Amino acid sequence: MRGVMRAAWRLGAAAVRGRAGRPLSQAAGEGGGGAAAEGSGGGSGSREAIDRLVREHPVVVFMKGSPEQPLCGFSNAVVQILRLHGVEDYRAHDVLQDPDLRQGIKNYSNWPTIPQVYLNGEFVGGCDILLQMHQNGDLVEELKKLGIRSALLDAEKDQDKK
Repeated sequence: MRGVMRAAWRLGAAAVRGRAGRPLSQAAGEGGGGAAAEGSGGGSGSREAIDRLVREHPVVVFMKGSPEQPLCGFSNAVVQILRLHGVEDYRAHDVLQDPDLRQGIKNYSNWPTIPQVYLNGEFVGGCDILLQMHQNGDLVEELKKLGIRSALLDAEKDQDKK
């Protein structure tokens, strides 16, 4: 996920660092102690519950609303970017339905905003980073690593034929 970390790195080291100053690619998998309000009871906002959610599917989005009805512009932008790439099969979790999940995902990623995108269990970032990855081509490469062929590659071929 070098491209993911490179895109996030542009926002500054603090934005992509997890507990103990490790990159989130390492910190996200750590169990036990650490950030406050992680929870230990296994509820929807606990570190264990969120870890299961981010690993349940290759593409996971924590958003406000649903893909069919996003309830904020940033969540809508993430949905539209995924649609542009032909990514229809992903898990979306509406954080507005569960306050514990809403806070828990922020603690889990050490990222203060929603939406949040995870690829193959690894935190990518929010709308701004996904947009940047879309614009610079990194998203096509990251999807390829997941076995997902971006629809933009097919659109590019069609454009070349004209």
